[in-house]
Amino acid sequence: MKIGTLTVPFASQPLKDVLPYLHGLGVKAVELGTSRVTNSAHCNPDVFLGNPDKIKELKQLLEENGMVISALSCHGNPIHPDKKIAAADHKAFVDTVALAQELGVDTIVTFSGCPGDSDGSHYPNWVTCPWPEDFMKVLDYQWNEKLVPYWKEAAAIAKRAGVKVAIEMHPGFCVYNTETMLRLREATDDVIGANFDPSHLFWQGMDAVSAIRELGDAIHYVHAKDCRIDKGNTARTGVLDTKPYGDEINRSWLFRTVGYGHDSQTWKDIISALRMTGYDGVVSIEHEDSLMSVKEGLEKAVQFLQDIIIEEEPAQMWWA
Repeated sequence: MKIGTLTVPFASQPLKDVLPYLHGLGVKAVELGTSRVTNSAHCNPDVFLGNPDKIKELKQLLEENGMVISALSCHGNPIHPDKKIAAADHKAFVDTVALAQELGVDTIVTFSGCPGDSDGSHYPNWVTCPWPEDFMKVLDYQWNEKLVPYWKEAAAIAKRAGVKVAIEMHPGFCVYNTETMLRLREATDDVIGANFDPSHLFWQGMDAVSAIRELGDAIHYVHAKDCRIDKGNTARTGVLDTKPYGDEINRSWLFRTVGYGHDSQTWKDIISALRMTGYDGVVSIEHEDSLMSVKEGLEKAVQFLQDIIIEEEPAQMWWA
């Protein structure tokens, strides 16, 4: 495995300045944003797509700094009930797949999306319980009329380009846990898989290692991000928290830099479980810790992971 990072937190700086800094920390791969949600300052498809000179320039810059692109990230909601938003995010997906093919990148990261509750909706509607029975009708509409049909077509686009789609299991969208991830994969194609980001699972009460074993080879990519549960706030209000992320002292949970939500043994178990299920790709740091600067959070994350990441294939054991 290799340590990588999403460069979006450094979007205000040119990539030519960011890469040497990352290389000096020991980062070996970068994940570049390509959409409105995942800032595309470093890899805008409008600039690079169909432009061999710009692609050559980017590849040369990466090579000079000992880096590879681990994935392109086009987070968005291509089944948003607002047709303009859906169309823009679908275009970002299609363009990102095409750009990945031109760059020789085999994975893109995105969300499953979430529609409204009907064709007349204005906003997404994330269903979290089965009653009143209206909610089950909403889920049936969302999955059978919107989500599955869209991702069948999107999977075909990705498959023709030789690109895997790693869907981030994120609450607020139709795919938010292992069960919904595997359900969508079963209904579409194996080119659709998971971006395994344990931070979104921890606050739902899930065990990361159990989730990894359940997903198995459906894991296409991995984000390194932690989550800290505030036991006091959770005891009073539960984990379904809509307070702003900046209201840290009152929230039930916070996104944290790896090691600040769960200890090193937890993360060692996560890395080991990934190895046992066959994942040997990049572990990409996603900085969203509101209590640390980007620089501090990233540097602490790299240092933490360097003692945990399993970089080499195991040697042949004498008893094997």
